[in-house]
Amino acid sequence: MFDKPSGLAVQGGGGISRSLDDLLVAFAKSNGKKPRLVHRLDRGTSGVVIVARTKPAAAFLSDEFAARRAGKTYLAVVSGKLPDDVEGVFDQPLVKVEEGGRPRMLIAKAGRKGGQKALTGWRILARQGDYALFQLKPETGRMHQIRAHLLGAGCPILGDHLYGTGAQSAERLMLHAQSLEIGLPDGTRKLFSAPPPESFVEMAMQLGLSLPD
Repeated sequence: MFDKPSGLAVQGGGGISRSLDDLLVAFAKSNGKKPRLVHRLDRGTSGVVIVARTKPAAAFLSDEFAARRAGKTYLAVVSGKLPDDVEGVFDQPLVKVEEGGRPRMLIAKAGRKGGQKALTGWRILARQGDYALFQLKPETGRMHQIRAHLLGAGCPILGDHLYGTGAQSAERLMLHAQSLEIGLPDGTRKLFSAPPPESFVEMAMQLGLSLPD
């Protein structure tokens, strides 16, 4: 398990000079084979990333994600029109579009071709004015799902350059992958977790949002 910092891409390409995948060379076996990625986080998202040491393990873990047996929990700091309720589920299909040569996800209108079912459980842990700390548990794994759902709800994540106001609201994307529970090849389930980094905690506290212990 790796605790990925915000700003580090998981994979290379598109002009990215350094990625987590590149750094995995340091953990290569004597035969030169390095650990394999089995899932991804957006570049700006910090937190839990797991990798597999063998090809069979990578196939097993990939199947766990594909079958939605991996339980993922995120924290996000948002601003805007906050829900009146304390918890609920965002149940809006998403569709991928190209804008300015970059892919992004939009809430799909009824009957929109290419719309994919997307579910994100949410709970507000703290709120102060127009700001809130959300705990989010995506049940599906669409690209940018949490970011698009929060924008659709009227409260985009701070620091989100694609779905929010970017650096005008925060120096980093205020989204953190807090934990991941997943089945392992030996038949057990394991919970991997990473505490929010200092940059995340400080920003939340400046806004009057207390993080849970």
